[in-house]
Amino acid sequence: MVGFLIAIVSGILMSLQGVFNTEVTKNSTIWSSSAFVHFTALLVCLAAWLLTERTGFSGVLSVRPRYLLTGGAIGAFITYTVIVSMDKMGPARAVMFIVVAQVISAYLIEVFGWFGVEKQPVSMQKVIGMAVAIAGIILFKWK
Repeated sequence: MVGFLIAIVSGILMSLQGVFNTEVTKNSTIWSSSAFVHFTALLVCLAAWLLTERTGFSGVLSVRPRYLLTGGAIGAFITYTVIVSMDKMGPARAVMFIVVAQVISAYLIEVFGWFGVEKQPVSMQKVIGMAVAIAGIILFKWK
């Protein structure tokens, strides 16, 4: 139940962040806006680290394979693509496409066992669920 509630909060925060970042970009540029977003995220993470853990970074630096450390760089492009898609499509449509793309790509990662994730069998129930989500986008977009 806690995971479910945290996921809901995450979705709400991601939508808010996308809208806020898109509005900030209207008064600046997309990369300066993104840099500010990630700088403030760095400050929050450092403060949280200082208040909670205070352990070394050696664990992070020992991660193998090294490509797993590119999450921050991927985050910069996530911020960019969310801002552009919300600006071009509006928040609701953009988030629907983003979420369905997340579900499909996450499911493929599970099915193929990519990036160290435990491989899962294909489930028709999950495939049908994704098809329903795609149908929902079509229905939502229908004029």
